[in-house]
Amino acid sequence: MLSVKNIVKQYATHRALDDVSLEIEQGKIFGLLGPNGAGKTSLIRIITQITAPDSGEVIFNGQRLNSDHISQIGYLPEERGLYKKMEIGEQVMYLAKLKGLSTAEATKRIKYWFERLEMGSWWNKKVEDLSKGMQQKVQFVATVLHQPELIILDEPFSGFDPVNADIIKNEILELNKQGCTFIFSTHRMESVEELCDQIALIHKSKKILDGSVEDIRHQYRNNTFWLEYQGDYNTSQATELFHVLQTDEHKGLTRIKVQLQNGTTANQLLSALLPHVAIHRLDEVIPTMNDIFIEKVKQTN
Repeated sequence: MLSVKNIVKQYATHRALDDVSLEIEQGKIFGLLGPNGAGKTSLIRIITQITAPDSGEVIFNGQRLNSDHISQIGYLPEERGLYKKMEIGEQVMYLAKLKGLSTAEATKRIKYWFERLEMGSWWNKKVEDLSKGMQQKVQFVATVLHQPELIILDEPFSGFDPVNADIIKNEILELNKQGCTFIFSTHRMESVEELCDQIALIHKSKKILDGSVEDIRHQYRNNTFWLEYQGDYNTSQATELFHVLQTDEHKGLTRIKVQLQNGTTANQLLSALLPHVAIHRLDEVIPTMNDIFIEKVKQTN
């Protein structure tokens, strides 16, 4: 759906984006990750045509990005943009009309979303009377109301309690099932693992990692396992096979976190211990996206 090709963006003496390229597939949830100041917001502003790149181009559904595509994109910015003194119904109607909806169609869709998100009694409330999480619900509705093909969410769960965060997460997944493509920018790595199909990590204006979440997590496997057993065993006898990173004991069971030496397999680990102890469990430790995020940023620094 979206091809970002060799984008460069310079602000005075600061280069915000340096030759960044991305490919975002139709119907996927794409995580745009990076520390504060990495360049994520600059890239989002280029995709939403708030600013233009100094060089490079963005291709949307096979066409160079242009003003006609604005109606096909929904954008929920990290900085909230509601008018505090306006009534909620009036405000969402105004934003819907800016996206080209008629009064009748906008009214129908607003009622649908207000009912779906339990906002029916909010129509005549003012934004300033709502909590941060309630305001976020209003802005989410305004973002998806015109049924865009591409929805860009910048820290969408900010201000939500766990219950409402789960409601919005389910709405994102439902819209994705219906064919919507998402760009999802967040610092919450657990949300990335739960929602995203693919990610790109930007740091210091450059893309330093991209690919599917599953492939990246398996790429960073490092032969680490949790092993749980019952019995006595001196792990120092098998240092040629593994070294112990952590040890716990609970209710007569010993639980150790081990890293296998190069060339050692999990079967060899089990073969070494089985004559001495009763194995209860063996689990490979697959690095989390949070672990990978921290490691890659540290490497780049």
